[in-house]
Amino acid sequence: MTDSHPIFDTFIFDLDGTLLDTMPDLIVVTNKTLEHFGKPTHTDAEILSYVGDGAQRLIYRAMPEGTSDETCAEALAYWKALYPEIGLELTKPYAHMPETLAQLKKQGCKLAVLSNKYEGGVKDVIPKYLPGLFDVLHGECEGIPRKPDPTGLLRTIAELGSAPERTAYVGDSAGDIKVARNAGTFAIGVDWGYNPVDVLQEAGADVILSSPTQFLQFSPT
Repeated sequence: MTDSHPIFDTFIFDLDGTLLDTMPDLIVVTNKTLEHFGKPTHTDAEILSYVGDGAQRLIYRAMPEGTSDETCAEALAYWKALYPEIGLELTKPYAHMPETLAQLKKQGCKLAVLSNKYEGGVKDVIPKYLPGLFDVLHGECEGIPRKPDPTGLLRTIAELGSAPERTAYVGDSAGDIKVARNAGTFAIGVDWGYNPVDVLQEAGADVILSSPTQFLQFSPT
């Protein structure tokens, strides 16, 4: 403990709403997909309410009630093909995120991303906006179910050569806090993402931070 803070040498991060503000691109790609299939588009707030549980859930929530599973599957495939074409233009890192991650890495911390975004999307967007900072990148894929299932988090920790008690998981949603709890890691919530603070508190966050620079309080010096 240092200054009353536990110290960790491993930090694993959620992506959307935690590392990067991806919402403007998610809105554009989702509405273009709906237009392509002749479906009504949604407001920014509506799409925000659909985000957090992966691309499949996003599409199924955005499509009109009663849409067939076959059409939803076709829309998901279209969305995934469109995302790398136009879905990386409006995204940006949150303030102080790149330099803070670089400092954590300089201090010898192991860094990774575990997101509910499909794995291809994670591996497209992170190298574009936060290159060279992470040792492991994972999204939802075969073998990694959506959070709060701890399978992906435990796998990522193992791939880093670390252990849950040395790890802090960082995110902006209840699912992020719950996956940290389920895997036995420290749960850091952030208040700059897509969910209100009370959601993080109710999920059992160990701490809620207001700036990426505060990660350094929990890292070796």
